[in-house]
Amino acid sequence: MQSTYKDALYSILKKEQEISLESAHVIDESYRMTIFLQDLLANMKRYVTEKKFKDQNEEIEFFRVIKPQILGKLIYYNKVYRIETSCPVHGGKMYYEYFSVELQQLKNEYKEHIFNSEFYRYYRSGRTDHDDDFFKLGNININTGLNSFIFEVDTQFSTYYDYKVSRIIANELLYNYLIIKINPVDRPNIASTNGESTENLFWTESKNSLIELIYALHVSGAISHGKTGIRKISSVLQVLFQIQLGDIHHSFHRMKDRAGNRTLFLDQLKSSVEDYMDKDL
Repeated sequence: MQSTYKDALYSILKKEQEISLESAHVIDESYRMTIFLQDLLANMKRYVTEKKFKDQNEEIEFFRVIKPQILGKLIYYNKVYRIETSCPVHGGKMYYEYFSVELQQLKNEYKEHIFNSEFYRYYRSGRTDHDDDFFKLGNININTGLNSFIFEVDTQFSTYYDYKVSRIIANELLYNYLIIKINPVDRPNIASTNGESTENLFWTESKNSLIELIYALHVSGAISHGKTGIRKISSVLQVLFQIQLGDIHHSFHRMKDRAGNRTLFLDQLKSSVEDYMDKDL
């Protein structure tokens, strides 16, 4: 049963990679991920209901780790879809203000419902001494003054607190997404470990060349074993190299259809390194 749960989390990573490469726009990507995660969560519910847990440790791990990863990303992608499909424009001051309002609403929700809660401090500190109370079925205690949402919880597939962990995960993902939407490149200067500034480090090749590199790093698993998404890698490199890439998914799809060599920059890199090696012989 443990392998089934871990396979479910791995399938999310694989699906994110697959859809990220296929989708030309975040709306399509978020919609497809929402459908996938909704089905995955339903399958997990059927599996848990039929097979049950082999012991308490497995039950706690499922409601503290496995389910929140699925539900948290489901909440996140559904919210991204709603935000993107409601966006009135694709640039300019109104665009900035729209995402700024979304970010402020997220911050307000965080302060009101998450930040000041004892459970949030418990979860963030990594404590496990009350996991029996928080992440086991049948232990919901309404005497503690829980949110009214508790009356809508499926007590056969939720401990209530697994939902709270899911919200924490979703809010963190949304925060990073909105920060990038508002200001994808203008970040504080990144300094190396020896204190040298990267202020004068900038990209001198074409934008398509950098996009080729970003996708190559992602699909090869060269960064974080492939678990870091295209957007995050893109955001870091845009900051580092002081360049705006725009909609990289759309650009990548155009590159897939171009005539001739589709990986021109990567092939040039290989050739340049081999030429350099030959000079040292």
